[in-house]
Amino acid sequence: MQRPALDQSVTFLYTHDLAASQRFYAETLGLLLVLDQGACRIYQLTPTSFIGICAGRAPQPDGIIITLVSDAVDDWYDQLRAQGVAFEKPPAFNPQFNIYHCFLRDPSGYLIEIQQFRDPRWPQAGTQQHV
Repeated sequence: MQRPALDQSVTFLYTHDLAASQRFYAETLGLLLVLDQGACRIYQLTPTSFIGICAGRAPQPDGIIITLVSDAVDDWYDQLRAQGVAFEKPPAFNPQFNIYHCFLRDPSGYLIEIQQFRDPRWPQAGTQQHV
């Protein structure tokens, strides 16, 4: 049986400070605001993936990692550091997972990883691959 198609993906996060989160995602990361619902704002990551920031409930950052996949990890690191963003871990190669990555936190404490997959089995943008 074939599963129904999925067209897009939205990950929602909670914040106590919607204005600080809005500045971080729109200005610092440079993401496009695609829908302002008042208490929730949705930003576009890629043509089919989005992140929503919602006020009104306590952030729950423990155990959550938001991974942004990019071949330009060093460029992201340089650009964000130039804007005063503090990193928890600078770019480094992780041989266990065959990735190159760095870590920072958003204003609500969510851990953000910017990562490049070095594994050739990882599907490139616009491709489907099942392992």
